[in-house]
Amino acid sequence: MRPGPLFALLLAAVLVGCSPASGPTATVEKQTQEPTSSPNEVLVTPEPSNPDEPSIEPVDTPEPSSSGDPSPSESAGTGAAAGCTGTDENRRFFEAAAGDLNWQVYCAVLPSGWFVGTGGYRQAGGGRLEITYRGPGAARLELHEGGFCTDGSGCVPSGTEAGDASFGDQAGTLISTDDGGWAVVVDRGEAISWLAVGSGLDEDAFRAVTSALVAVDG
Repeated sequence: MRPGPLFALLLAAVLVGCSPASGPTATVEKQTQEPTSSPNEVLVTPEPSNPDEPSIEPVDTPEPSSSGDPSPSESAGTGAAAGCTGTDENRRFFEAAAGDLNWQVYCAVLPSGWFVGTGGYRQAGGGRLEITYRGPGAARLELHEGGFCTDGSGCVPSGTEAGDASFGDQAGTLISTDDGGWAVVVDRGEAISWLAVGSGLDEDAFRAVTSALVAVDG
């Protein structure tokens, strides 16, 4: 005997009542992988500039003064990099670099109005450290240290040799660059070398900046 319409309706209701709850159920897997830098690379934390910082003339002398307002490098910090311009975190960066790298690391000692820009160091390939500083009036200083250059030019900007100059406690060669800036290089073309490049500074100010570079003990 064929089932009647009433039986068919009852059967459909039972089937619907026994079915799982409607709507798909999805399992979401949390992604834990984050972009990272090379395990051999450590980056410096930039120090934000203060837009209210009064404009001053390019560096006359980077030596800390015994009186008056302290420069950023004087205001805080202890240890091997206590004199380095920047924040305490910036100074810890230099201390770590000096401990990890097998050659002499240098940092800049600059007056108020200068700030750490970007930089980092890595141990691979003999190791290298590169960092920039920003100063008043668009002044800029770059330090390149270690195995940062693989060709005989020393990666020095093109220009004309202008005599001797100091890179901290090392004797170097001063370059008047074709773009109107200055550079000083030590051991140009060697596997390990040191280079400072400046813009927005006159010769005397640049010489003062590079002669005041501080060797950070590892």
